[in-house]
Amino acid sequence: MAQVTDRSTVGRVLGVDLGGRRIGLALSDPTRTVASPLDVLLRARAREDDHRAIVAAAREHEAGMIVVGLPLSLSGQTGPAARGVLEEVDALRAVAGTDITVEVFDERLTTVTAERSLREARMGREARRRVVDKVAAAVMLQAYIDGLQ
Repeated sequence: MAQVTDRSTVGRVLGVDLGGRRIGLALSDPTRTVASPLDVLLRARAREDDHRAIVAAAREHEAGMIVVGLPLSLSGQTGPAARGVLEEVDALRAVAGTDITVEVFDERLTTVTAERSLREARMGREARRRVVDKVAAAVMLQAYIDGLQ
């Protein structure tokens, strides 16, 4: 369930994996070819603070678009988690204003893929826990930009 407006646009894209405790961030290169893990934000007490931090990261890295992972169920249905993300995306759009586009993209299995990759790299559990969110954001963002081509 991707909302893609203009596939020909170039420029960095910020990928976001919204978790309950942490927010994973990933960033594309300016040609939208490669996504790389960027950062993990700890959730603030107020969601508005999270949204401001996400938009600040997009502006800092000159991203004209934010793509938020949408956790659809395995059947493709919009369950409670996806509905929560969609509500948060609406609030994020309000903070982003008109200069940064905010879209959603199906993120099914991205965390599983990220965990598997980190295990294959023989990364310990504590180290995995610190980076899995930004790696999951990069997996989702890479799938998004691969779909643009």
